[in-house]
Amino acid sequence: MYTLIFLLLMAVCSVVNLIRHRKDLSVRRVVETLLLYLLLVNVGFTGLFAFYGHAFLSDQVAAGIGWPKGSPFQLEIAATNLAFGVLGVLCVFFRDNFWMATGLGYSLFLYGAATVHIREIFQAGNLALYNAGPTLYIGDIGIPTVILVLLFLRGRLKRAS
Repeated sequence: MYTLIFLLLMAVCSVVNLIRHRKDLSVRRVVETLLLYLLLVNVGFTGLFAFYGHAFLSDQVAAGIGWPKGSPFQLEIAATNLAFGVLGVLCVFFRDNFWMATGLGYSLFLYGAATVHIREIFQAGNLALYNAGPTLYIGDIGIPTVILVLLFLRGRLKRAS
């Protein structure tokens, strides 16, 4: 559910920003606005939220993923989410290659997570809420794919101008 909430927040922020700057609207501006809010909200805020969950609610998160409770691995995942959360928030202040590095790194992390979740579904029949469903399809596959597409489009548009 949190995946959908953060996606909705990203969409609302993007639309508000584009409406505020509608006089300067261009394809490049739309791509960059969507990318900025994906990086800020869906990498930054989601990363900080996931850090909190894995660090301070680790048994509940483990249960939601369908994994055993009490694993110290939760703290490693918490640290990873904290790192990407900070990078996502910093995308407001740094641009260009910083966006590329943040988006590419986060996408690879989520594709890796998706691979583990899919393996869990097929090998262990793990259909827990945070292992399958919106977390997998939207959070672990959809969002990183959109980030990579927008990064590619942004690069093409910058080279064209």
